[in-house]
Amino acid sequence: MEEPIDLGAWLVEHPAASYIMRVEGQSMAGVGINDGDLIVVNRAKKPRSGAVVVALVHGDRTLKRLRYVGGRHWLVPEADGFDQILVDEHVEIWGVVVGVARKMP
Repeated sequence: MEEPIDLGAWLVEHPAASYIMRVEGQSMAGVGINDGDLIVVNRAKKPRSGAVVVALVHGDRTLKRLRYVGGRHWLVPEADGFDQILVDEHVEIWGVVVGVARKMP
């Protein structure tokens, strides 16, 4: 490397609107986000169809892909065995995932 990389500056575009969260579960393993990984979440970025988002569903946090299908928004897992969730008045989007980090064994 010719010059050092500041991972914080590289991953966090809006520091005041971003946070880091540890992933619990395997519902997004199909896109390489695994149990125990750290994700960088940007609350300033507008959630669009196709984005991976953190959402609050009936008081519980979940990590899913946001999809717009049939005139409705859905939270869609990227692993088998998990249900899709219809985005309604009981769902609040907490931010868009912009990065993932994990330690290698």
